[in-house]
Amino acid sequence: MQSVTIPAIPAFNPSKRPFRRLAGMAAACFALALAFASAHAQDKPETTKAKLGFIALTDMAPLAVAKEKGLFAKYGMPDVEVLKQASWGATRDNLELGSGNGGIDGAHILSPMPYALTLGLNTKGNKPTPMYILMRLNYNNQAISVAEKYKESGINLNSAGFKPWIDAAKKKNAKPLTFAMTFPTGTHNMWIRYWLAAGGIDPDLDAATIVIPPPQMVANMRVGNMDAFCVCEPWGQQLINQRIGYTACMTQEIWNDHPEKALGMRKDWVDAHPIATKSLIKAVMEAQIWCDKPENRDEMARILSTKNWINAPYEDLITRINGKIDYGDGRPKKEGVFMKFFKDNASFPYKSHDKWFLAEMRRWGFFPNGVEYDKVIDQVNRADLWRECAKEIGQTAIPATDSRGVEKFFDGTTFDPADPEGYLAKLKIKNIDGKKGAGARK
Repeated sequence: MQSVTIPAIPAFNPSKRPFRRLAGMAAACFALALAFASAHAQDKPETTKAKLGFIALTDMAPLAVAKEKGLFAKYGMPDVEVLKQASWGATRDNLELGSGNGGIDGAHILSPMPYALTLGLNTKGNKPTPMYILMRLNYNNQAISVAEKYKESGINLNSAGFKPWIDAAKKKNAKPLTFAMTFPTGTHNMWIRYWLAAGGIDPDLDAATIVIPPPQMVANMRVGNMDAFCVCEPWGQQLINQRIGYTACMTQEIWNDHPEKALGMRKDWVDAHPIATKSLIKAVMEAQIWCDKPENRDEMARILSTKNWINAPYEDLITRINGKIDYGDGRPKKEGVFMKFFKDNASFPYKSHDKWFLAEMRRWGFFPNGVEYDKVIDQVNRADLWRECAKEIGQTAIPATDSRGVEKFFDGTTFDPADPEGYLAKLKIKNIDGKKGAGARK
């Protein structure tokens, strides 16, 4: 009988290669699970809360929509408060305080204001409150409105029709014509000053400029406190609906697709809450995309008309939200003139646009000793965060550079962001040292 040898079963030995392979695979799976859990934890915002201010204007729509449509909650921040502010001055004051002291963390804000706060311009005790611009909220559709009595003076995109009235007031030593805007270091001050200067009117020598909160513009025009004003909608349309005045021009006629409001946040809040910051940006981006869709315009007007938001008649909102411009003085009506929220890169915070705002602030005496344009802009503008967030929500049309290039204005003037001082040198009317007159700069 043939014998068969049965091999011995090897003793358990953890140092052998097959076991080491299995052990390595187990360790890798465990590490992967830990990494997944860590990544998931990192995606969670550091806080579910933020306090954001807004002014009753159509261009705050993305914040209202983000709140009403649950987009803040979608990105893990259900406790975001969007709080109405009485004026841009109140917005500034509440940003200086911060939410820990009864103020706010960020705001729907005039694009130059985060720079003014960061540099301590027009702040309490000239004390800086470092800010970031996270994104632009819109392009276009501000209005320069003129009192009814000037209808026959030919004052429209050309402001020169005011000259006989200005000369007459000077001859009589009477009160100068008064032009209202919403804040000294704000966009509306820049638009109305540019418009006047392009018509040969020096806003510091030939006129008086005053600050009026946006919702109070129409009432002040009614009682004769100003001859013209610049503000966002719906107040320009409301003025026409109440037959108190007319629209001289829309601001995109001065500079097509110009930047307007921004989402600005305190630097200390952003630095302490980087994930929550990106959550806010993503929520507002989605809201901007929603606002641009034609089928949503009627609903947007109805949302904004309510007491919580703008608290104005739907009829004052819907016309210009639908891109229809009736100047109110007999000129042909226009259609297709829309405020842009996200399309055509309206949401992207171009640094070249911020450079124009700083140049205009210098033009009107805010920086008599000059300003380090690029250094200051790099401190405030967070285009890098915008790009990250846009990619993460699936956007592909992302600007490759921080400059939109040379910009052209209605009077033929061009602005090259590579040479802001050269731009200033070309301008005939300016007040760089701030000595011509006090105006409403401070």
